[in-house]
Amino acid sequence: MPFVTTDDGVEIFYKDWGTGQPIMFHHGWPLSSDGWDAQLLFFVHHGYRVVAHDRRGHGRSAHVGYGHEMDRYASDVAAIVTHLDLHDVVHVGHSAGGGEVARYVARHGGRRVAKAVLIGAVPPTMVLTESNPGGLPIEGFDGYRERLATNRSQFYLDVATGPFYGFNRPGAKPSQGAILHCWRQGMAGNAQAHYESIEAFSETDFTEDLQAIDIPTLLLHGADDQIVPIADSSELSAALIKSATLKVYPGLSHGMCTVNSETINADLLDFVES
Repeated sequence: MPFVTTDDGVEIFYKDWGTGQPIMFHHGWPLSSDGWDAQLLFFVHHGYRVVAHDRRGHGRSAHVGYGHEMDRYASDVAAIVTHLDLHDVVHVGHSAGGGEVARYVARHGGRRVAKAVLIGAVPPTMVLTESNPGGLPIEGFDGYRERLATNRSQFYLDVATGPFYGFNRPGAKPSQGAILHCWRQGMAGNAQAHYESIEAFSETDFTEDLQAIDIPTLLLHGADDQIVPIADSSELSAALIKSATLKVYPGLSHGMCTVNSETINADLLDFVES
């Protein structure tokens, strides 16, 4: 399997399929590059080169006990981009991966980056603070940590069965395949990495990163996102990025890239080709 070794000795797994302009996908917590199945196949079939990695401690990357913070994640992305000598890249990030994209583009992207897409992404900041009064209370993230530490398997199953895909909404039709695929990705990762990265995605302030982004950027968000509420994320991020376009999907969930992939893929393709 393809790996790149970072400057601190961590092996990062990546997928590299197809030819053409590269699109790099950055997954959410606590998933892996497998969460992008519907997008990777779609864009390969449309003549693009697709790259997706498993974040350190996630999926098939090394299950190390260190480096679980956004600066390091962005550096890991830079290592993959350099290793594959990628240019004119469109970076697409979901949830925590959206934060990773913002940090990477702002600090490492340079001339290698063409466009960025943030989907249901965590920036500017998730947690409630004096400077972020619309954020989510820290007690909620402490609850994540407690449930992960006591019964990670059940926690991930409950999230996938309920709010992640909106399967807890009246009239929803749960997909057992989607639920199990989400659960499997989470359980393939490292419990310590997942525990420590809760702080990375919930407490990192991406304000300066967003302000530094000067490439065309598309923000996509489900109006019924129960994991990353839109009012304190994409709506604020769109106002901080110089060349941002925000598209909101009424009724769609945090997991819309999977359960509404046809809709999302069509809009991604339009943006990439614009």
